[in-house]
Amino acid sequence: MSHSRSDRPGGAFAPHEPLAEALLPHATSSDDGSHDVAHLARVWSNAATILAEEGGAAEVVAAAALLHDCVTVEKNDPMRAQASRLAARKAETVLRDLGWDGERIAAVAHAIEAHSFSAAIPPETLEARILQDADRLDAIGMVGVARCFYIAGRMGSGLYDPADPEAAWRPLDDKRFAIDHFENKLFKLAAGFQTRTGARLAELRQARLRRFYDEFLDEI
Repeated sequence: MSHSRSDRPGGAFAPHEPLAEALLPHATSSDDGSHDVAHLARVWSNAATILAEEGGAAEVVAAAALLHDCVTVEKNDPMRAQASRLAARKAETVLRDLGWDGERIAAVAHAIEAHSFSAAIPPETLEARILQDADRLDAIGMVGVARCFYIAGRMGSGLYDPADPEAAWRPLDDKRFAIDHFENKLFKLAAGFQTRTGARLAELRQARLRRFYDEFLDEI
């Protein structure tokens, strides 16, 4: 699927627009609106903010941000934990065809492999830590709330268990109830940020996430 300048925000990947033009045709592999070009642009925006304070190889991070979801596996698919490894392998091929050298390709591939929560691969480079933080920032806060419920709708989940919405007397099950995903995963993300800048930004978004959860429970 190709993406022209007209179907995404202008300058969304600045100053790496030429790289974006080359990589976006390979960057998404499904109709999942929670892992679309807008998500890639938000991840790059987060990454650019972190790069500005932490340093790092910006073009490596940009390529990793653009290609980190180039293989999409649905959240309820048994292969979900392999998605980042599959994306890294595809990214290697794409970048090799663009003439990138092996060292930079390896740096991008590692960042992509390590960004995933479900893969549980420790990020060993600054660039990998930046990508992981940038992607996880998009999973919390108000955008994270929207993505959580969007994905729950794709999987056919309910909003909550009316008999026990806070899972006081049952196991958490975020495949059945969207609100369970907050305790099961989203609230845990803020404690695992890898950079000081990412952790600072995560505190703000975590507060928004908690406020939504509390107000949601109040309304139901």
